[in-house]
This record gives sequence, structure tokens and C-alpha cells, in this order.
Amino acid sequence: MTRFVLGQNQYGKAENRVVKITRDGDTHHIKDLNVSIALSGDMEEVHRSGSNANVLPTDTTKNTVYAFAKEHGIESAEDFGIKLARHFVDDTEPIHRARIRIEEYAWERIETSKGGARFVGADEIAHSFVRKGQETRVAQITYDGHGIQVLSGFKDLTVLNSTNSEFWGFLKDKYTTLQEDYDRILATTVSTWWRHNWDGIDSHAPDWDRSYNGVRKHALQAFAETYSYSLQQTLFEMGVRVLNSRDEVDEIRFSMPNKHHFRSDLSPFGIDNEAKDGAVYYAADRPYGLIEATILRDGAEQLIPVDMTNL
Repeated sequence: MTRFVLGQNQYGKAENRVVKITRDGDTHHIKDLNVSIALSGDMEEVHRSGSNANVLPTDTTKNTVYAFAKEHGIESAEDFGIKLARHFVDDTEPIHRARIRIEEYAWERIETSKGGARFVGADEIAHSFVRKGQETRVAQITYDGHGIQVLSGFKDLTVLNSTNSEFWGFLKDKYTTLQEDYDRILATTVSTWWRHNWDGIDSHAPDWDRSYNGVRKHALQAFAETYSYSLQQTLFEMGVRVLNSRDEVDEIRFSMPNKHHFRSDLSPFGIDNEAKDGAVYYAADRPYGLIEATILRDGAEQLIPVDMTNL
């Protein structure tokens, strides 16, 4: 008789949108998260017979997100995810592993006017915000009852260098039509995950916000300061700069599409369109080259899944 084996499985409530307002007198602070929960454990019977005896309802996991936001607050995406992961594994016997994946949407305070059109009480306005339109911060926390793995990152951060980029000396065959370029636009939308070497056993966790801001700063500085002969080279320099600057990070993975900008051919109109004179380009949204790589400290193990950033 053929026996079928249950492989990897998980369940949970995905995309729980939670907005937490903290009031510090008249000054308000906002945290806006999208929290997805995946739980694994002793789930053989529910798949084979439908018995729910070991199943914590996904509705309960949703409720837990909102209750924890109120009871514990949201210091950072990472800290909030760690609290949730530990709760589900430590307090629910059939659950052996929890993965909490979080997107954080950033808001910044609206600056009020300084002119005569202000109304009475305008000096105290500290509760109005505008959604930031740059990257989305992300975090993933995995806990198995022993150690914690914390991945942080961001996605959809578009950057561009208008010069200091070349691309030439590449392989050519009978299908190659791309011309070598010695002064091109280098543009990409950065998606990245990095792994912290903190495993939850040491009580001194990193300052998650400071760490995030540091990684972002050094990655962007490397993008701006690298004279690029390929997007791969720029990507590698970004990773090296982060690892050199942030001791708490052991591994970082990037997914960076090449947002191609091609110089428009204006020769039919008798117009030169050279980069050195300030060229006009058309931006092609697809297809695009997709460059991905992981950079690690020497001796570190590659643990970030390759499919977390790629198509």
C-alpha cells in the first residue's frame, strides 16, 4: 500500500494591517505595519483527518497582533515580531516554529505653516502626518523555541546615478546588438534583506532602528560613491560597505533590476544627443536585467533564502 508523507507545512493569518498611535501629550507617534504570521508544528492529524485539536485558529493569531500592539506597543518591527514569535511557540504547545513577516510603512510629520493664516492652537499641532514615498521597511523573525533569526530589509527604493557609470568589454555573439557605453545612467530599485548575528540567546539585542538606518545609509553612500563598470560591482560594494560598518550584520542579499535608460536617437532631426552635453533618455520599464547576489563575512553561513528577493 502506498503511503504518502506530509511535507513542510505552515498556516497563519496574512497581512494584518495594524496602526498604533502613541500619544505623548499633544505629540503623537504612528506605527503602521502589515504583519503576516506562519506557524508550523504538530499538524499531521489536521491534514490527515481534519482534527483541529492542535490548531490555533488564524483568527486568534490576528487578534493577538492587535492585542500585542496595545499591550506592548510597537518599538520597532523587529522587536514586535520577536514578541509575537516567542508567544506563539512558547505559549502554544503544538506550535514548534513561528515566522513573522512584517512590512512597515513610514510616515513623517507635516510641518505647519509659519504665516498669518494659522488658526488658534496651531503651535501645538504634532498629530498630522504624510506617508513617505520611498522604501518599505521589512522584517522577518523566525523562532523555533531555541534560537531566533532576525532578517531586516527594505524594498522599492529607487536610486539613480546620472554619470560615473560605464558598461563595456562584455561578451558578444551574433545576437548582440547592445553598444558599449562609457557614460551611462545607472538606475535601480533596491530590494534587500540582511541577517543579524544576534540569535536571541544574548539578552542584549541590537538597537533595531539604529541598525536599519545605518545599513540604509551605508548602502546608499556606496551606491553614490562607487564608480561603476557594472551593476554587479556596485551591488558588491554596497554589501561590503554595510558589513564593514555594521558589526551586527553577517549577511546581506540584494535584488537590483537594471532600470535601463537609453539615449534617444535624435540624429534624424540633425540633433546630437551626447551624454557629455546633457542627453535626453527614454526610460524602459521592461524587460530589464535583474542582478542579485549575497555578500557575507568570511566564514559566515549563507542563510537568507534566495527566493526572498528574486522573481
